[in-house]
Amino acid sequence: MSDEHRTSAQAAVANSGPARGHDAVIKGMPQFDPGRPSIARVWDYWLGGKDNFAADRALAKKMLEINPLAARMARENRQFLVRAVTYIAGLGIHQFLDIGAGLPTALNTHEVARRAVPDAKVVYVDNDPMVIAHARALLAKARKVAVVPGDMRTPDAILANPALTSIVSLAEPVCILLSGVLHFLGASAAREVATAFTRAISPGSYVIISVGTGQSEVAEPFTAAYTAAPLHIHTPDEIMTFFDGLELVPPGLVPARAWVDGAPAPQLAPRQATFLAGVGRKAR
Repeated sequence: MSDEHRTSAQAAVANSGPARGHDAVIKGMPQFDPGRPSIARVWDYWLGGKDNFAADRALAKKMLEINPLAARMARENRQFLVRAVTYIAGLGIHQFLDIGAGLPTALNTHEVARRAVPDAKVVYVDNDPMVIAHARALLAKARKVAVVPGDMRTPDAILANPALTSIVSLAEPVCILLSGVLHFLGASAAREVATAFTRAISPGSYVIISVGTGQSEVAEPFTAAYTAAPLHIHTPDEIMTFFDGLELVPPGLVPARAWVDGAPAPQLAPRQATFLAGVGRKAR
């Protein structure tokens, strides 16, 4: 989105209607501010999208100077999400909760899931008002799809939202997506969030997780320069704890670009930074 189109983006947020009830402004939801970089819009730029402003592009480019692979990592993470959702939908799972979904992009979760399960139910959750407005505008006519404002730090509030419970039943298997979001929390808080969602879902459910990690020589400058939100680089051992209560699907916890269900992870050249990704199943 070019800066001359700021007004239309602001209008999309403004015209999304006053917040009421469970759609009220949630704790931690930022105000729409095109002059301040946002997580969703920086990510959108890295994915080649147009829903971003000058401040987002400036930060995205600055981060690329520190880690030239950042945009490629974003794309690899998205490709992992597509493979993981395809795999889980292929098992017959027909309910998906995409937590911290970000701005709509090519091959959204419901589009991927419905290749295998045409009547898949999908709820998108985010705490960015621009994400909520854009997603609702795009998905206004999509059946069995909802967009819910929510902060991953409050899983109980998300799961109790009537817009979610009218579509998804937690008494049946569901897939929770925590893709590229847990590194915005410290390790202890991230583990608590993942564990809370795992506790809430029924046996036979799945959880998709991907988290940024890296060596200190890249990680420390990257986290220091990233101003869209506090950023934490977790170790592989810490990330493994986010799967507590779940059985890892082969190939286990591997770089996102290496995850293919049921296949041994290929030998890849090491990187100073990457996304580690995995899929966990809650045992029956």
